Amino acid sequence: MLLHGTEFKDPDYRRQFEIKGRYRIVPLNFGEYAGERVFDVEEVAFATGSMSFDDYLWIRGLCLFVEVMHNNRPFDELIRYALQLGYTRFQFLHRAYDQVVHDIAIQSLPVRFAIDRAGYVGADGSTHCGAFDLPYLCTLPGFVVMACADEAELMHMTATAAAIDDRPSAVRYPRGEGIGIELPARGQVLEIGKGRIVREGTTVAILNLGARLQECLKAAETLAAMGLSATVADARFAKPLDHDLIRRLAREHEVLLTVEEGSIGGFAAHVLQFLANEGLLENGLKVRVMTMPDRFLEHDKPETQYEQAAMKATHMVASVLAALGRADEADPAVLGQLA
Repeated sequence: MLLHGTEFKDPDYRRQFEIKGRYRIVPLNFGEYAGERVFDVEEVAFATGSMSFDDYLWIRGLCLFVEVMHNNRPFDELIRYALQLGYTRFQFLHRAYDQVVHDIAIQSLPVRFAIDRAGYVGADGSTHCGAFDLPYLCTLPGFVVMACADEAELMHMTATAAAIDDRPSAVRYPRGEGIGIELPARGQVLEIGKGRIVREGTTVAILNLGARLQECLKAAETLAAMGLSATVADARFAKPLDHDLIRRLAREHEVLLTVEEGSIGGFAAHVLQFLANEGLLENGLKVRVMTMPDRFLEHDKPETQYEQAAMKATHMVASVLAALGRADEADPAVLGQLA
């Protein structure tokens, strides 16, 4: 594979092993872009003098799509040739996503995605921050999307993903250590689309997805000390949603707060759409959402990043108090971060 960062990018290496590229340049079907003729490298395959036809077909079967803007250097000859034909380079944003949609989702293939670095990742920075997978995976029909709250839940979700054989699935989990919970001997297969109640309460419901669960429990303790009984639920599944659990939380509580380690447009968006379509927003329910903010954070310790993102227990408490008209009881500095 002629990819940046491998020895195949070196022309001398390719000549030594007689590796030749086979390219197909495909002009955009809508003609010009910003007055320029545009091309995309749709397909790349490689052959050597000793390669069998079966090997060649296998490589072709990889369906390797190359983003020219990301893999500039290896394709200098190809780019020069295309420019001579009057085309200009163009970035195809949808190529990688199309591989998930076309090659997996539409065919309902049981591909299992293990997505590490969910949420903030400290020194790994914004490039590795797991913020955007929930929005783009939860929109795909048939996908099962899970997020673990701790290491035991990760075992159960891994077992669940292994048992799913009729559709694609994804398990997201954070970088770093677990919380030290006792691990089962084996992971248990979870019922698809079913969450769990971790703590029972009456006034406030906190619906968590992912590894912010411990912060949610801390928030519930603080709220209880202020006379506000809080239920804490772990959704487990971003898709499919646990409709029965969401209905119960909405009908039996005055405030519903959703918490997720993901960007705007993810879990909370799907929960809110369900609440709206069920008419559960029409009876006085106060809903607040807590997602990662719409900005990139600089390298730092994860806990510091969550403080900067206003996603700690203190921020959850302040959000609930504000929803109940008791914002004056919240720390003004914390409340200001939620604005």
